[in-house]
Amino acid sequence: MDFKWLEDFLSLAETHSFSRAAELRGVTQSAFSRRIRALEDWLGAELLNRESYPITLTPEGKLFRETAEEAVRMIHARRAEFRQHARGGGPVVSLVALHSLTVTFLPGWLTRLRGAIGPVASRVKPENFDQCITALTEGGYDFFLTYHHPRVRFPLEPEAYPHLVIGQDSLAAVARPGWPEDWVQDGMPLLQYSRGSFLGTLAGIAQAQPGAPKVYVAHTNEASMAEAMKSMAVEGHGVVWLPRSLIALDIAAGRLEVVAPELPMEIRLYRNATRARTLTARVWQAAERLAEGYAQSE
Repeated sequence: MDFKWLEDFLSLAETHSFSRAAELRGVTQSAFSRRIRALEDWLGAELLNRESYPITLTPEGKLFRETAEEAVRMIHARRAEFRQHARGGGPVVSLVALHSLTVTFLPGWLTRLRGAIGPVASRVKPENFDQCITALTEGGYDFFLTYHHPRVRFPLEPEAYPHLVIGQDSLAAVARPGWPEDWVQDGMPLLQYSRGSFLGTLAGIAQAQPGAPKVYVAHTNEASMAEAMKSMAVEGHGVVWLPRSLIALDIAAGRLEVVAPELPMEIRLYRNATRARTLTARVWQAAERLAEGYAQSE
């Protein structure tokens, strides 16, 4: 199989057009079509519904798209790592993290880490919880940054994937100030995460606490992006459970207000212990010292 076939297929899956995908890939449409057919022959499966317009993916095509995206991402990331090392940029620490933590906790933590061990390049993949687990266990990543609550089952073996508690946060129910009084009596419109999402599970635990507002589902975000949910709340579409670190500035500025008791959460760093590299050991030792310092300051 030719690697460029994967990139061809992903371009077609994105554009739903043979002519547009061929143009983006810089080949003639006939050559592009032959490469897509060669990929299907190699896989032994039809990836496209060619009778529909625009082009759609078959069930096999939808499944293979996920595989192709991950394979292309991993290959490009590893190539970038090798090239940086060849240029004298040194080794790279790879980390996968929940989306919201990459914009709140991670930047400051990386600053403290580099202060402890010196300059180090980093490669970060923001993802949802399930994809983070897959990336850590199968995708060649060293570390996983996540929230944790004792009532949520964690599918990692402690011996193979040890963890450190490196921070604290909380899940807060927030809404735009000035919501109508009848929201309290009749129920506040709830901005809900998609089914099975990690923050959605935490939000369900928080919503079951005493003092949580009466709610009804008004909007479901299929992508389960906390940042998108925050924007909906700021616009006054309802109440949503969000990490406090993500909304602290909005609360301080009066764009949002907390309407229920908060749910405490740990911020944990997990390590793939099977990836025994000198750099990951140094990072882990530094993370332990930072965690100890954090615990003592609490």
